[in-house]
Amino acid sequence: MSKQPTPEQAEFIKHWNRKLEGNEPETILRWAIDTYAPKLTMGTALGSSGCVILSILAKLETKIPVFNLDTGYQFPETLELLGKISAKYNITIERVSSELSVEEYEKLHGGPLYLVDSNRCCYERKVRVLEKVAPNYDAWISGLRRDQGPTRANTPVVGWDAKFGLVKIAPLALWTNKDVWNRIVRESIPYNVLYDRGYTSIGCAPCTRPTLPGEDERAGRWSGQLKTECGLHAVNESLTTAQL
Repeated sequence: MSKQPTPEQAEFIKHWNRKLEGNEPETILRWAIDTYAPKLTMGTALGSSGCVILSILAKLETKIPVFNLDTGYQFPETLELLGKISAKYNITIERVSSELSVEEYEKLHGGPLYLVDSNRCCYERKVRVLEKVAPNYDAWISGLRRDQGPTRANTPVVGWDAKFGLVKIAPLALWTNKDVWNRIVRESIPYNVLYDRGYTSIGCAPCTRPTLPGEDERAGRWSGQLKTECGLHAVNESLTTAQL
C-alpha cells in the first residue's frame, strides 16, 4: 500500500530538495545526518555509487546504520568487497535477509524462482525484507543517479519513498558515471572487481550480465525481461523532481 507524506512532510521535502539541488554530496549528507540521525540509514548493494557514499560518510565521522539486502544470490565478489569496505572505513554493514535460506526457498518453489518469476523473487528476497527494516527509520540514503537510465532520470536529491514511507536521499543524483569513477580512482576507494570485467550495474549473480557498448548502465540487469528495477526504487511510488 502506498504511504503518502503529510502535507508538512511534503512541503519540507520540497523545500530541501530545491535548496540542496546542485550541492556537493558532502553537504547533502551532512544535512541528512543533522536532520534525521539517529533515524537515518543507508541501504547498499555496494555498487560504485554506494562505495563513494560510504567513503564520504567515513570522512564525516558518523556511524549511521548501513545494511545490505542479502538475497543469497549475490556475487562472491560483492561479499568480498563488503569486507574490504568495512575494514577500510571502519563501517559495520549489516547483512539482512529473508527468513528462508536460498536452499529452503528453492525447495519451496521447486527450483530457482528467478527463472520463472523474477518479479516475485525480487519482491520476496528484497522488498519484503526492507519492509521489515524501514519502520525503524525516518529516512534512507541511496546511490541513485539520474544518468543511470530512463527509470531514474527524475531522481530528486531529497524525495519521498511511498513504498516504504521514508524520506529518500540521493546525494549523487546529479553525478555522472564519470564523476563516480573519477572519485574512486582519485581516492583509491575499493570497488567491485566485476566492473573490470564489463559489468556496469551489479545485482544478483543469476540475473546480471556484463553490458555491451552503447547500452544503458542498467541494461545488464534481468536481460531480456524488459525490466531494469527490482521494485525497491519504483518510480510510480516515489515523488520525482517533476512533482517536487
